Amino acid sequence: MTEPQDWPNLVTMFLDQAEANGERPFLWAKWDHEWQSISWIEAAYQVAQVAEGLIAAGIKPGDRVVLVSENRPEWCIADLGIMAAGAVTVPTYTTNTERDHLHILEDSHAAAAIVSDQKLARILLPAAYQSDACDLVIGMERLKIGQSSGARVREWRELFGDCPGDLAALRQRMSGVEREDLACLIYTSGTGGAPRGVRQHHGAILCCVAGAFDILANDFGLTENETFLSFLPLSHAYEHSAGQYLPIMAGAQIYYSQGLDKLAANIEETKPTIMVVVPRLFEVLRTRISKGIEKQGGAAKWMLERALNLGRRRVHAGKTSLVDKPLDMILEKTIRGKVRDRFGGRLKAMVSGGAPLNPEVGLFFQALGVTLLQGYGQTEAAPIVSCNRPSRTIKMDTVGPPLKGATVRIAEDGEILVQGELVMHGYWNNQTETDRVLVDGWLHTGDIGHIDEDGHIVITDRKKDLIVNDKGDNVAPQRVEGMLTLQPEILQAMVAGDKRPYLVGLVVPDPEWAMAWAKEAGAPADMAQLKSMPEFHRAVMGAVDRVNKGLSVIERVRRVILADAQFTVENEQMTPSMKIRRHVIRDIYGERLNGLYK
Repeated sequence: MTEPQDWPNLVTMFLDQAEANGERPFLWAKWDHEWQSISWIEAAYQVAQVAEGLIAAGIKPGDRVVLVSENRPEWCIADLGIMAAGAVTVPTYTTNTERDHLHILEDSHAAAAIVSDQKLARILLPAAYQSDACDLVIGMERLKIGQSSGARVREWRELFGDCPGDLAALRQRMSGVEREDLACLIYTSGTGGAPRGVRQHHGAILCCVAGAFDILANDFGLTENETFLSFLPLSHAYEHSAGQYLPIMAGAQIYYSQGLDKLAANIEETKPTIMVVVPRLFEVLRTRISKGIEKQGGAAKWMLERALNLGRRRVHAGKTSLVDKPLDMILEKTIRGKVRDRFGGRLKAMVSGGAPLNPEVGLFFQALGVTLLQGYGQTEAAPIVSCNRPSRTIKMDTVGPPLKGATVRIAEDGEILVQGELVMHGYWNNQTETDRVLVDGWLHTGDIGHIDEDGHIVITDRKKDLIVNDKGDNVAPQRVEGMLTLQPEILQAMVAGDKRPYLVGLVVPDPEWAMAWAKEAGAPADMAQLKSMPEFHRAVMGAVDRVNKGLSVIERVRRVILADAQFTVENEQMTPSMKIRRHVIRDIYGERLNGLYK
């Protein structure tokens, strides 16, 4: 195999692997209740066909092409096909609103968009019709439209089906694409609210994936049957690199999950060797496993308690003591074996990223014989910076040592800085933000931490205000708060949801609106009394619900509490420049906000 550092671009890497693996299965999806595969060589021909079809349709080198789809084989083929045409992939979330799509289409000046089905097209097409640049929309499935109202709408088979799929011509075309060339724009939320396009070049993704491949190859050993189960959104940089390009580099098979509700069944059916996951999945699985064992009671419950206690002692001592060896062997043949079977029986490791992992959750799975590796990164670093690895001590309270190819140092103020080919070239059309985060070649992550005596990175705080939910999605709180405070009912607001499944909010009702509401409702003209009234709370929540209609799923505020008083400079809940002091407000209302998740 070509050494990872020698590939000039992602498409050439894929073509080399397709040639080496030939008719072996590559991409799997479940159709008509059966798993069906596309071979490596067939996928290569389809990539070439997509490239030829896009070029024939007028796509030029450097053009941006938006990709909106759930995880499926066509996602991978479209992504590679766009790059094979010399264009730039712009992945977007399936949860985006029309406004989100329009922002990305306009900001990237995308010439075309590929969308999977009618449901997603209903949201994308109005944005495409409003865009000045988007001239072509391609449906992976047939799109039903009454009439054309702007961009041309074409079907995947119609546009690509009759193309020859010339692999030699594709190789020749890719010979001019270098590691420094732009591969994709992945939009991520900024502190100002508007998503920013991260410019990931071919070398950034190749460098990042090579670092992950080093762990896979040297800590676990590669086989011919490496299998990945893909279920995190491919529009997320984490899945894009670790769930797509890592298996390509490893010559592995990729199964596309049918969704979270069928994930457990999919795991047992596909028997993955590697899974790329977010902490929320572990929390759900931990709850299910614990409840199942609790229901069994008796010996099963006793063994779970013994396994967890032994796991804690092992973490503390760094190894299993001689006294614990007999118990360890019993647990290995009983409860651990059963848990591993639920994960298909071949799982080497689950790699957690995208959001912080609770060390107790990590310990739970380690104690039950499932190797769990926590990593760290961000989209601006393609996106993996570090990861725990079995060849070194796995520390659940750290995010492991830096990957091969990543250099990390700690600034004087404690900020984590990253350098290496994996670092982005900057934000698309946003030099101000680029200059802020890229200084002398170092990426300023906005995270605070230190490096311990074993070279593991420990994250202690976040310098930036971005909320990272339990699925790894980034949410800019200022954007949501700004929309809330535009409502006449709401004077001030703060949203929270770090490491949580959804956002909750703290709201200061507008005094003038509150008094007018009280008069109309025949209620006391006293704010303290109004806050205790369920009808008043529902009226405020009505404003929140109006805002939610214009927000994406991950931005919506599910529940709110009413603040005791306004945020002011005097009570130190507001800065002199009228920005809210989040840490002060969290100290006061944190317990009540946490109560909204119960």
